[in-house]
Amino acid sequence: MLQVEAKRCPQNHRCPAMGICPVDAISQNGNAAPVIDEEKCIECGKCMRACPYGVFQAV
Repeated sequence: MLQVEAKRCPQNHRCPAMGICPVDAISQNGNAAPVIDEEKCIECGKCMRACPYGVFQAV
């Protein structure tokens, strides 16, 4: 399972991981920290590699 570490996210831009997720499991409300839909997520790790801030963490 992946989780979002919101405190690591600058929350000042559109999350680039949203366009990388192959199953559209990442959403964002405005520039807020992204949210992962656990039912859609296939835990491929692409979002973890795409985020330079380390917002996405495996748990």
